[in-house]
Amino acid sequence: MSGGGTETPVVCEAASGGGGGGGGGKKKDSLGTAGSPAHLIIKDLGEIHSRLLDHRPVIQGETRYFVKEFEEKRGLREMRVLENLKNMIHETNEHTLPTCRETMQDNLNQVLQRLQAATDSVCRLQQRERERNKMHNDHLIASEKQHIMQWEDFMKEQHSKQAEVDEEHRTAMERLKEQYAEMERGLAKYPAFGELEP
Repeated sequence: MSGGGTETPVVCEAASGGGGGGGGGKKKDSLGTAGSPAHLIIKDLGEIHSRLLDHRPVIQGETRYFVKEFEEKRGLREMRVLENLKNMIHETNEHTLPTCRETMQDNLNQVLQRLQAATDSVCRLQQRERERNKMHNDHLIASEKQHIMQWEDFMKEQHSKQAEVDEEHRTAMERLKEQYAEMERGLAKYPAFGELEP
């Protein structure tokens, strides 16, 4: 765009500078007339230059459209939204946050007290449970030892009873043997019974 500002005078100087030589009166007159071919060429060159190299009208049109779109058509809606946000943030900082902070402090103190009480209760319950488990384990250990001692006594008693039963059985067998031997001797006295024996 800056090059366009320097080229336009060059064309004009070329058009007007040609009449500086000898016999330039006729050329100047022929170029000066509105219907001459040189004047039409210069006019066409100016239009081509303005369309190709001079972007100021296009930029101005885009600028006007931008301003119309974002200021006139929207009616400063973004500014109103930002103002509302600013007011909301101010209200939050001035009123809502202090109220929330005070409420949280009051409630947190109560919550901490309740939490401490609950923790103490849980600790007491755990201590009672440990004591109960210890008593139960001690009772189980004592019962197990007692059962072991009872079992050992029972086994000793069974061994002694087994020895007594074995002794009684042996004595009874000896008595039976003696009884049968005596019966055989008694039967041997009778010859009739002796003949019956095979």
